[in-house]
Amino acid sequence: MRVVFLFGRDLRLQDNEALSYAASVATELIPLYLMPTDFDQLAPIRQHSLMESLRSLSDSLPGGLQISRLPLEDALSSLGSVEKVIATKAFDTGGMLFQADLAEQLFERGIPLELVGSNYAVSPGTIVKDDGTPLKVYTPFYKRWLVHGWDRPFKLDVGAVNWVPASSSLPEPSAPAPFKIRAGEAFALRTFRRFQERALAEYSENRNRPDLSGTSHLSHALAHGEIHPRTLLAELGDSNGHEVFRKEIAWREFYADVLYRNPHTLDDYFEPRFKNMRYADPIVDVDKLEAWKSGKTGYPIVDAAMRQLNQTGWMHNRSRMIVASFLVKDLHFEWQIGARYFEEKLTDFDPASNSHGWQWTAGCGTDASPYYRVFNPILQGVKFDPNGDYVRKFVPELRHIEDGSLHEPWELIDGYQHGYPERIVDHSVERDESLRRLEEIKN
Repeated sequence: MRVVFLFGRDLRLQDNEALSYAASVATELIPLYLMPTDFDQLAPIRQHSLMESLRSLSDSLPGGLQISRLPLEDALSSLGSVEKVIATKAFDTGGMLFQADLAEQLFERGIPLELVGSNYAVSPGTIVKDDGTPLKVYTPFYKRWLVHGWDRPFKLDVGAVNWVPASSSLPEPSAPAPFKIRAGEAFALRTFRRFQERALAEYSENRNRPDLSGTSHLSHALAHGEIHPRTLLAELGDSNGHEVFRKEIAWREFYADVLYRNPHTLDDYFEPRFKNMRYADPIVDVDKLEAWKSGKTGYPIVDAAMRQLNQTGWMHNRSRMIVASFLVKDLHFEWQIGARYFEEKLTDFDPASNSHGWQWTAGCGTDASPYYRVFNPILQGVKFDPNGDYVRKFVPELRHIEDGSLHEPWELIDGYQHGYPERIVDHSVERDESLRRLEEIKN
């Protein structure tokens, strides 16, 4: 049987349930990737991030990866006779719509589409309460997710597969890469090994410190499917660091479950009442919005985080919560504005984690983070970047300040001598204003 395996957010060969299945039923297997239609609109760093993942995958295939920017019908026509298309089942809003359209197009050509497995340890939609309804709170979800468990990683004998050689090449990004980007399955596995040796034991203590290398740095690999969470979970034990890391994996799966059950929450409110809140106008208050985007708000931890995003295409998770709170509750913009900016910039962009991470911080999403929890950007900096190393790395205007006092440059004689911007808002004033706006929709 001549089969197309359509890669998506599963750019790997090992622990790929759908690919292993395709290899078991195909006499000829065509590995195909369809370039996203919005590729040219992605930020250059996101384009290069995807390209490196695809290049690594293609290099690991004996005949290379077939890559097409053509519409599906034209792409399939160029491959000759095809009897079946197999892919990993999508659970995000855009992915589900794409696969529904794909199934319809293939049906018209008499070709079945078979969707197998998922990019999660436990497929979204699986974990339910005793009465069969979905869970809206993380902690009970995690307990049931843990009890449910997951399969062992799938193994593929790559050399035993009759791969059809590719006849295409990678498209060129619109601009040069700002720095060398490393990606791919082999790099993801090396990153995991280094994390196990470097930081996993202390993960529970150091994961919230953007000034330390205390996280796994696997978010890009998980977003592109260069590694499956099963692969990670299979090697975790019962120590505190291992348990907290397992819980972080479960957060990703929880958000995927929430988005799957509520597809509209990709860009709409999980709690609809927050639509009625008063928000800042991005046109009228464009200067404040641009200050946030460019890392020039006058709050060092916020500015360091936004500059990290703009320069590297990545941001520490604690920093993501800090800048999200600042945009929504200090500047009063809707969460979707920040989520769209993250989508444009993040090389590890994941639709479910992005939308529901923003809504969690904004207080209009799942779980028990109430709207009146407002992150204080000064205290957050002092607590999680106590010596100021993170700020100094990304905010050169403050590098002359050698200790944690740089989190309040307005209190220092030389805080502004190298051109660091003054605060665009007073946090204490805007916190009170944010809570007033909450009271308006409560009443």
